Amino acid sequence: MKVLQINAVNKVASTGRTCCEMSNYLIEHGDTCVTAYSKGVSVDKNAEYVIGNAYDVKLHGLFSRLSGKQAYFSKRETGKLLRFTKEFEPDIVILRNLHGNYINLPMLFSFLAENDIATVAVLHDCWFFTGKCCHYTSSGCYKWQTECRDCPSLKKYNKSWFFDRSAEMFRDKERLFNSIPRLAVVGVSQWLTNEAKKAPIFKNAREIIKIYNWIDTDVFKPVDVYDLREQLGLGGKKMILAAASGWSREKGLETVIELSKKLSDSERIVMVGNINANVTLPDKIISMPATNSVEELVKYYSATDVFLQPSLEETFGKVTAEALSCGTPVVCFNSTANPELVGKDCGAVVPVNDISKMLSEIRTVLSNGKSAYSEKCRDFAVQSFNMEKNISQYYALFQRLSNKQ
Repeated sequence: MKVLQINAVNKVASTGRTCCEMSNYLIEHGDTCVTAYSKGVSVDKNAEYVIGNAYDVKLHGLFSRLSGKQAYFSKRETGKLLRFTKEFEPDIVILRNLHGNYINLPMLFSFLAENDIATVAVLHDCWFFTGKCCHYTSSGCYKWQTECRDCPSLKKYNKSWFFDRSAEMFRDKERLFNSIPRLAVVGVSQWLTNEAKKAPIFKNAREIIKIYNWIDTDVFKPVDVYDLREQLGLGGKKMILAAASGWSREKGLETVIELSKKLSDSERIVMVGNINANVTLPDKIISMPATNSVEELVKYYSATDVFLQPSLEETFGKVTAEALSCGTPVVCFNSTANPELVGKDCGAVVPVNDISKMLSEIRTVLSNGKSAYSEKCRDFAVQSFNMEKNISQYYALFQRLSNKQ
């Protein structure tokens, strides 16, 4: 089987690591897989195709902001990709993050439709089935269930400086997605899958199914990290970990700051992830830069007493799954995909924006001790996010899509 993945990044960030892991797995099992990406880390030049360059990405981003339309530019680079795709002759094309200023959506989808290529759209966020936004629950906007217009998120995500093109982009996506004869849609959580089933953009999809993101549970596992706690200056203090590639209001930055103000002298929050230099953090937060090192992440997850997931908008939440796999209990808000990732006796789910309740549940976990949760956390992660099991679900989907009838 020949598989082509298209994603904004390779190896770096959660979707980039997912691409790399799937490619490695398929190749190890005798299949052929090429990952086409815009930015990231080269792993195997024989299994990669780099789309465009930094100049094209900047130009695309500028045109996007000026026009209010995302993924309508990069025609020359998309044309090159399509010529490569025609020569490669994939059995399956997997679409991941396409809103990274690097690809022309109408050109790509017209090619897939005209050549009747089996296509799997993996929902890592909500952009595929909305006119513009990647997330919509915080704004309370559900116009995508009929037709997007008057977008409340015009200045978020793929920013538009002047125009609201959400209605036009919605209609284009509806036409383009529904033109692909063999389309399957994969939601990476049950919450996201249920939302996708309400979307008219996917009304002609053959299947809309849930397949959880996977993690390598042989890598994300408990390790001895006494030295890390010493390096962080924690001594005998309790460690609460929060991790993201970048911290923003949407990711729960304000929640973490407010929570830290309520901590005792024996408690500290360690925040891993990039933070705007203008943000002033309270003394009880230890800020560490974002890392793409899996080994570093495993050490952080293993070192902490409890993992904090403060985001209200998560279509999966890979950091949550990784923390659980390292035997660490999780406390999160009851919003979007968060609660389904925290198994029974694996931590706690608290009402949205209830910081007092969140702190109370964190202290319950700290009082009980991490050892009271670790085995159940690890077992839940291995059962739910196992790479072999979850990729095998993709294999089965590929086989079903191979039928042109």
